[in-house]
Amino acid sequence: MEDDNLLRGKQKRYLRAHAHNMRPLFSVGKNGLTEAWLDQLTGALENRELIKINLQQSADVTVDETKAFIEENTNIQVVQTIGRVLVLYRPATDEENQRISSIVEDM
Repeated sequence: MEDDNLLRGKQKRYLRAHAHNMRPLFSVGKNGLTEAWLDQLTGALENRELIKINLQQSADVTVDETKAFIEENTNIQVVQTIGRVLVLYRPATDEENQRISSIVEDM
């Protein structure tokens, strides 16, 4: 990931507050982390820009491994981790879906 895409503290605070009442949309289970799972994640973020995922008890990976896998293989940023839940952000490329990113950019 490029350094100029990193979020500043104020932006992360806004995203965390926005994600507070959200429910996890994806989960990592015993199938682990795959390219197909990443593709689904990217597609969901294209429509929503901000989502939560959780690691099931049966998952063979840790939160840190999941975070590293996502950030190394995509341009998705992990905004926050709480227990087994990760908050993910990626600006949408389609202007119609840019509800959050336009506000975050202006911060």
